Amino acid sequence: MLVLDSRDAPAAERAELVTTLMAETSAATVTLAPHPDLHARMDLWQLGRLPLFRSESSGMAMSRDRRRARRDEAPIVALAVQERSTARHEQFGHQQTVAPGRLMLVDLTAPFAFSWATSGASRALQVPLDALGLPTEVIRDAAPRLDASPLAGLVSRHVVDLFAAADRLEAGEQAAAVGAASIDLVRALIASTQGDRVARPLHHETLLAQIHEYLRQRLRDPDLGPDEIAAVHNISRRQLYELFARAGSSLEQTIIGRRLEAAHDELGRPGARHKAIATVAHEWGFRDAAHFSRRFKDAFGMTPRERRASA
Repeated sequence: MLVLDSRDAPAAERAELVTTLMAETSAATVTLAPHPDLHARMDLWQLGRLPLFRSESSGMAMSRDRRRARRDEAPIVALAVQERSTARHEQFGHQQTVAPGRLMLVDLTAPFAFSWATSGASRALQVPLDALGLPTEVIRDAAPRLDASPLAGLVSRHVVDLFAAADRLEAGEQAAAVGAASIDLVRALIASTQGDRVARPLHHETLLAQIHEYLRQRLRDPDLGPDEIAAVHNISRRQLYELFARAGSSLEQTIIGRRLEAAHDELGRPGARHKAIATVAHEWGFRDAAHFSRRFKDAFGMTPRERRASA
């Protein structure tokens, strides 16, 4: 959802409009760098408890002091991927240069400073602290260490993919589930920076989050199966099955359930009405259209054709 596009406003009013709205959105003091085409755009999507926030603008600087930080009613941690321009970030005495593609973790309950000198853009997951379920000191300690995490690349790609599909995901019936899975992945990323002190107790949860992300990326592949998944994650098939059993589910039902949910969303999209139902089934990893239709009706109480008609 578009929150602001300053180019819709007269040029003479843009500076005040941008600084006011950015300050209200971030609860920070905002300064804009002189620019012949001063501009800003902000977009916001909601996936269950997880807001996705994208901002782009000409050069700017924002800072948040202790008084503003204390006013937060809902404590949030922002995990961001820099999209364009190199940013500078400072928090808890740690200064960081954030190049495009790099991850950055900001505790929005504490003072910080953030800026970029030229036209830049950033994408951020705004994760509620209570949803992470990690001690505040662990989260703050992780911020300078994200690049060293074995999950950094995976999480960065996940964030980019979320924003690329944000409109579709927000409108889909699985928005909350995608948001919850993303929070799990952020928790795993933070835990993985802490060594045995935190990572060992969360090892199973971290590994399960990695596997769920792998399933999301490979869901359309009809050959996706336990041997491949176990090999990629350096565990045995038995360990793989035990992970899912410990979480109260099964690998097979998780894969089938996710494929059915994705097909359900696809059949509800106006842009997919031209696709044959068998094509949708094949695109989401089902080899047999009749089997797909039976499983679909069992899961949703309607046939794929009825789902399309009801959309």
